[in-house]
This record gives sequence, structure tokens and C-alpha cells, in this order.
Amino acid sequence: MKSSNAITHGAQNAPHRALYHALGLTEEELNRPLVGIVSSYNEIVPGHMNLDKIVEAVRMGVAMAGGTPIVFPAIAVCDGIAMGHVGMKYSLVTRDLIADSTEAMALAHGFDALVMVPNCDKNVPGLLMAAARVNVPTIFVSGGPMLAGHVSGSKTSLSSMFEAVGSYNAGKLDDEKLTEYECKACPTCGSCSGMYTANSMNCLTEALGMGLRGNGTIPAVYSARLELAKHAGMAVMELWKKNIRPRDIMTKDAILNALTVDMALGCSTNSMLHLPAIAHECGIEINLDIANQISAKTPNLCHLAPAGRTYMEDLDEAGGVYAVMHELAKKSLLHTECLTVTGKTVGENIAGCENLDPEVIRPIDNPYSETGGIAVLRGNLAPEGSVVKRSAVLPEMLVHEGPARVFDCEEDAQEAINAGKIQPGDVVVIRYEGPKGGPGMREMLNPTSAIMGMGLGSSVALITDGRFSGATRGACIGHITPEAASGGLIGLVEEGDIISINIPENTIELKVDNAVIAQRRKNFVPKQKELTGYLKRYAALVSGGASGAILN
Repeated sequence: MKSSNAITHGAQNAPHRALYHALGLTEEELNRPLVGIVSSYNEIVPGHMNLDKIVEAVRMGVAMAGGTPIVFPAIAVCDGIAMGHVGMKYSLVTRDLIADSTEAMALAHGFDALVMVPNCDKNVPGLLMAAARVNVPTIFVSGGPMLAGHVSGSKTSLSSMFEAVGSYNAGKLDDEKLTEYECKACPTCGSCSGMYTANSMNCLTEALGMGLRGNGTIPAVYSARLELAKHAGMAVMELWKKNIRPRDIMTKDAILNALTVDMALGCSTNSMLHLPAIAHECGIEINLDIANQISAKTPNLCHLAPAGRTYMEDLDEAGGVYAVMHELAKKSLLHTECLTVTGKTVGENIAGCENLDPEVIRPIDNPYSETGGIAVLRGNLAPEGSVVKRSAVLPEMLVHEGPARVFDCEEDAQEAINAGKIQPGDVVVIRYEGPKGGPGMREMLNPTSAIMGMGLGSSVALITDGRFSGATRGACIGHITPEAASGGLIGLVEEGDIISINIPENTIELKVDNAVIAQRRKNFVPKQKELTGYLKRYAALVSGGASGAILN
């Protein structure tokens, strides 16, 4: 039976039907399942400017399969445009706004099923969180990735653009070349073309079983993306008929599958924020330590930008996420019995999905490394955990020890880097940028890109209680927990203190005597910021980065 019958049927609900008629809906439409299409379309996010076309294709698919499609919106912040200023404080926090508002719209209006149409960083996890809460039959179809740019005969992307600014500031790039990057790095609509956070989460939606094959990789400008959207609209009606719901699909084993695929793909470190938060909404608690357990047995098969010189279009042509999963299944690294939105199991979905390009997707017996792309580090600086994209770290920086260069905000660090005040061997420390201290846990893409662009990537590390864009590469350790604002040891680090980072051994340590640390702590009062509005409420409720920055 349609759950919307509680709104659309019976004499008692005649006033409700009157309002539906005010929308122009017919009696025939009201007798069909009401399918909410959650559209993240707007005109400010390049990854979302094509979503109106995707939504229209979904509408057609739903209608062809016997449903009544009804569209409502979700907000989106472009992380690239928000980067490096106060706007980035409003990026991560939108994940919960998106989840809350979608839950409110879906339950207030009694939808029978949902199709989520996100694309960029916070929309995908926010809508996955909402799907778990609402728990009506739901499918995801994203807007798709951007095609790679081309500069001087080579493919390029947004991460190259940010690093070009660092090269420009170091005098290694002139105005003309910087302008060429500016005009060519992002040539089409879509989520930026490397394995950054948006593409990571769209790929992991396939791994979770919540999206159809190709959801993470078919380029935004390909007509195949519109076909995928129509199929998603049709598929959600099958989910409704079979009463297959998100919590039937997003089980603990499905979350573990997503973590495993994450390691193989070399996804953004932000997945270590979002997967725990999604699991939490499903009633599943996962500890960051499980990431290292999975990483220890999962080979890293892909080096997409920023880790390497391949892009999302290359992954798509090589067979996409299913081809990666097919490789992983050869060593029984996946729970292949998990149910998916196709109505079939993971094993049934990936059968015969061969790897078509071993240069893009390494075979399981010839990986880039025997361990996964992400590592969780612990030690006295991060007793509750910290995260690094190991697959994007140069080999010579996997183990590093050097003096701390301490900054209490991103802007101060950026100024010092631009002024040439950071020397080879240094460990840049950026604190009071965590979920509470920022608030909002800003991404440190500008400082990390400047370090790489200035040629310091092989000799300088950066640690922060903030986080990183998926476009970051290098020895960059984020999500330091507890954060400075919560009294974490990172708040007690002083200029010149020696910090030791050992990524293969999963450790991060402040090399200062315990007695000295105890003396510093006696006089330590975490800095507080004057806050208003949503950020004030967010800072009061948010947990640490190690637990997914969920709201308590």
C-alpha cells in the first residue's frame, strides 16, 4: 500500500487533495505512488548546473514506470568557491542542514519513495544521511564528473589550478601561464575531474549499493548520464514495489564494502568524516581503527588526480567502480551478498565487469601498494585519531620529523607560506580549525597547494585539526582529534617543537617531555571565538572529526 494514502485518500483528507489539485495534480496522479525528487540544482556550483537536465530525465523515468514525480530542493555550497575564506566555515555544516531539511520535506509530505539528485561534496553524504532517516525506497543519481582540462598538452584539473597559484607566488609561473590554467583547468560542468570528495562520495554510493552502475564515473556532459537518470527513475519504482529500503541496503557489511572500495580507489580523506556519519544514521557505529584494519588487507589499485595523472573519465572508460570491485572480489575482499538498488546483490552486479585498462585500474596482483589509500594515525598528538591520504604522499615523506611552525588559523599559515617563511623540514601546524574551533572544519587546500606549488612537497608536512579537500596531496594529516578548541594537545604545541610522523606505522607524536606538556597544560585555556547564528549552534552541538563531526 502507498504510505501517501494517509494523505491522499478518504474523506478526511479532502483538504489535502484540494491542495494537490492546486498544484495541478490529477486524480490519476494521486492514485500513483508519490516520488519525491530531491534536486540540488543551482547556478553557483559547477557540479550542479546540469542537474535540471538530470532531474527532468529522472521525472521521465519515474512517470514511465508508473509513479508521480514531485521535485523539491536541497542546498549546495561549492567548496572550491568557498575555499580560503569565511565561506569554507559553511561547507561541512551544510551536510547536516541538507539531511535535516530533506528529512523534514520527505516526512511532512508523505512521499512513497525518493530519488536523490546530488553531485558535490556535502550533498551526497547529507542525502545519504537523510535516506537512512526517512527510510522509504530511495535511489541516488548524481550529476557526474567534469572532464579533465588540457594545459600544454597534458590533462589537468582543479588541484593543478590551486598548485599553479603556489608556483606563481614562488615566481615559477608568469601571468600568462596562470591565466591559461584559469581558463582551461575546469572545461565543463560537473564535479571536479579528480578523485576529490564529490567524486569519492559518488563512487562510494555505488559501493554502498545506493546508486546504479556508472553513477560515480559517467561524465556530466555525456548523454549516457541522462540515460542513467531515466533508469534511476524507473528503478526506484521497482524498489517501491519490492519495498526495498535504504536500511535494507546500507548494512554494516555495505559500509565495510564502501571502506574497502575507498582504500582501493584512494578516495578523499573526507570519506573518513562522511562514512561514520552515514553509518551513525543507519544505527551502525564504526571506529576509525577499522579503516587501518581494512587498509592493511586492501591493495590500492588507482592513482587518480591528485595522486596521479588519471582522471574520472579514464576510470569510467576502464570499467568504473564495478571493475574495481570486480578486482577486489578476486581476493574475497567484499561482502558480495549485500543487497543493492538493482534488487540484486553486489556479487550479481559486478559479475563480468572486467578491468578494461590495467594502467588506470591496477590488477589485484599488481597494485600500487599492498595497503589502502587512506591511513589513520594515532599518538599523543591525536589519541582519538587523525587521517592522511597515504596514496597521495611522496615516498620520501611517509616518515618525517621536523620543527613545528604554529598558526592559529589558515590565513596566518597561508601568509607565512606565501612570504617564503616555511623551510624544508618544517611541520606546519594549523589549529583552531576543527569542527568546534573553526567552527566548521575548513579545508586547507590553499596552504597545501601552495606548499606543493612552491616545490616544498618533498620536504614539508602539514598537520591540522581542520580537514583537507580531496584535491590535496602531500604529507598532510588532518582531523587531529581532540582538536585545539576541545583542549587537544595540538593546542599546546609551541614554535620549534619536534613533531614525528610515521605513516607506515600509523603514528603521530609531539616529541616534548611529559613534564613540560603537563606544565603547559596548567596555563592552557583554549581560544574562544565570538559566534552568531547557525555556526554558534553548530559549534555547540558538533562532535570531533574522529567520530564523523556528527551533531549530538
